[in-house]
Amino acid sequence: MVKQPTEYTRSFESILAKRLGEKLNFIQVLIGPRQVGKTTAVTRIFNEWSGLKKMISADLPSPPDHSWLTANWNDAISLGASLGDDVLLIIDEVHKVPGWSEVIKSLFDKIRSQRKMRIVLLGSASLSIQRGLGESLAGRYELLKANHWSFGECKEAFDLDFESYLKFGGYPAALELRADPARWQSFVRDSIIEPVLGRDLLGYSRINKPALFRQTFEIALRYPAQVVSYNKLLGQLQEKGNTNTIKDYLNLLEGGFLLKQLHKFSKGTVSLKTSSPKILPLDLALVSALAPINTSTLDPAWRGRLVEAAFGAYLARQPGDLYYWSDGRYEVDFVHVINESIVAYEVKSGRERDGKGLLKFAEKYPDATTRMIDDHEIEDLLANEK
Repeated sequence: MVKQPTEYTRSFESILAKRLGEKLNFIQVLIGPRQVGKTTAVTRIFNEWSGLKKMISADLPSPPDHSWLTANWNDAISLGASLGDDVLLIIDEVHKVPGWSEVIKSLFDKIRSQRKMRIVLLGSASLSIQRGLGESLAGRYELLKANHWSFGECKEAFDLDFESYLKFGGYPAALELRADPARWQSFVRDSIIEPVLGRDLLGYSRINKPALFRQTFEIALRYPAQVVSYNKLLGQLQEKGNTNTIKDYLNLLEGGFLLKQLHKFSKGTVSLKTSSPKILPLDLALVSALAPINTSTLDPAWRGRLVEAAFGAYLARQPGDLYYWSDGRYEVDFVHVINESIVAYEVKSGRERDGKGLLKFAEKYPDATTRMIDDHEIEDLLANEK
């Protein structure tokens, strides 16, 4: 039986529920993309909470200010004081309150030793949240990430096959419309992409050329799992820009959980951020929603790109750092670094691969593990990710 999105428990929900039941006194911060089940999960925790509780959202037509945050916080404290118990307080889209982190720090420090509240903060804009956490809340919080839905989760929850996952990605609400691709595309564009671009990013970042910003996103998603030079992106834009502008825009898109930029690997260096980035869409729905409606996964080259992108997104969800590597005509699709362990992958799907890139990489980095992986192995690997 296919489950509804509200019936499926993702791993982050179980972790969050466990933490809230502990005696440790930390703010729980849950971040992740829109439409992946963060609010659904915390609402379920909220509804099942047997004690005192209050849940609010800053996702309002006009961004609320400090007084709104302080008033709701004090209401929660008063609720607990009147009944002699602590309170669960959940604040959704907290990053939409200007200066939210300083306010939370001040309020939390006043009650921390008394443990009067168990606090959960949610956000869908990584850059805004993490900037606030680093500036004000160090030592006061635990960070929990809600990633995009994996193929394993979609297979278990919605009985989705691998080919459908490559085309439609893993946004639960959108998957209900996949029988009508045109309607599905409209939903992803209007209900997922546009709120991130128009509200989460354009609404809270200084972007002088909104049209150029949107074009950057649309063009970048034409090249899933491909290394694209900044000049190539610039050459396809309808408005004038420069490489620094494009870099800033890609960083913002990464902060909105839409894509990830992979930089060229070089041992002993954090990353070569001056290199051309490899564009990795974090959910394949974002690619198909912007592609022509008749784009088919039956095209071997295009399907190969989607398989590579799906595998890259899987690696990006794992601990460690992810890169690509190239040296002249030699290249390796992914380099996954965890502590001192280096694993280089070449994806054999949709195009002829002779393994010479892996051999060259092994010569340069003899301590690394190299692996050629095909689409069947990738499907099996992704199917087991929950």
